[in-house]
Amino acid sequence: MSAQGRTVDHGLVKRFRQEVGDRLAHQRRLDQASGLPPMSGEDERQFARALIAQVLEEFARGEIGVGRTPPTAEEEEALAAGIHAALFGVGRLQPLLDDPEVENIDINGCDRVFVSYADGQELMHDPVAESDEELVELIQILAAYSGLSSRPFDTANPQLDLRLPDGSRLSAVMDVTVRPALSIRRSRLGKVFLSDLVGNGTLTPEVGRFLTAAVAARKNIMLAGSTNAGKTTLLRALANEIPPTERLITVERALELGLDQFPELHPNVVAFEHRLPNSEGQGEITMAELVRRSLRMNPSRVIVGEVLGDEIVTMLNAMTQGNDGSLSTIHANSSMEVFNRIATYALQATERLPIEATHMLIAGAIDFVVFIEKRNDYHRGGTLRRYVSSVREVTGCDGRVLSSEVFAMSGGYVVPHAPISCADELAAHGYDPAMGAWR
Repeated sequence: MSAQGRTVDHGLVKRFRQEVGDRLAHQRRLDQASGLPPMSGEDERQFARALIAQVLEEFARGEIGVGRTPPTAEEEEALAAGIHAALFGVGRLQPLLDDPEVENIDINGCDRVFVSYADGQELMHDPVAESDEELVELIQILAAYSGLSSRPFDTANPQLDLRLPDGSRLSAVMDVTVRPALSIRRSRLGKVFLSDLVGNGTLTPEVGRFLTAAVAARKNIMLAGSTNAGKTTLLRALANEIPPTERLITVERALELGLDQFPELHPNVVAFEHRLPNSEGQGEITMAELVRRSLRMNPSRVIVGEVLGDEIVTMLNAMTQGNDGSLSTIHANSSMEVFNRIATYALQATERLPIEATHMLIAGAIDFVVFIEKRNDYHRGGTLRRYVSSVREVTGCDGRVLSSEVFAMSGGYVVPHAPISCADELAAHGYDPAMGAWR
């Protein structure tokens, strides 16, 4: 049985995590005062392991000194794993994140834990903390160590979004709910390719080949769908079709794409993350500012993780100014609704673009909208299924965006539905639009 599988004294883990954390912080201060460079993430983890061993040895000697039995080797191993998870992982949540079958984790207070599995099951799980206060403390620790800058989570800042070390997305709230609540959406497919999504049924082979050619032809693609439909996974797969010689810049509210984690695929990546204002309301760097900054950093392509506001205008302008091949995601209920959703965001922007101007901008910027959805497949025992159900090509503007649905659902399958106007460009990259197959 693994160390995480054994019963652990969580009170001791909490106590020792505090001790090790204090010693780690003290060493950081000493290094800074001595002019030494800060430890890398891996060096800090190795140093923490040494500190954990030191603290546990001191505890064992103390127990022997007062006539009590010290922890066994197995108990000490389990304590060490728990302390390390509390420092660098997510404490009692770690076993759930280590389980490859866990899809989502919803927590409505420390003892109301609901876990969704890949096979469609949803089960209640053991408490993840002794109290709601301890749950908030755990979230605060994660907020301090995740992302590019520390993010506050307290009464003054009751909302939090961040990416966990394993790539999962965490969203938490407090004080606007009766009890603190958080949702973790697992990133079960970190290094994912379009061929993987064809293999698991998210894409048909025809759509997979079409998307491969569209990325190679540097088409601007907007991915749309509801929450947890699989937009980010599809975005990663599309990005992994981009040649490793290209320089990519990603812009996100909270780091989650993680393209820089695979240098063999993308050796030249710069990841930008929205910076929140400090307690005085100063220092914020908005998504729109980051998109503008990205254009000055010599990008081959700009990838905006998720469009949720006024950055849409800056992004669309970037797409029309030579940054072809850009990718982004947006929340929408259909491929057609994407255009109205973008127009709504554009109205909120500083530019206050009217609907007609926004539609002209969309028509000049976006080439394809890919819609992905999720449904319970009752023919397969209720298993949750994600699949691309529509691909829409933007063809022009006549007071509104003109588009053609080139792939659509028919008889339960996604099939070619209308001619593709840029067929010759895609054919140059190996796709035959007439046959939906390679030449």
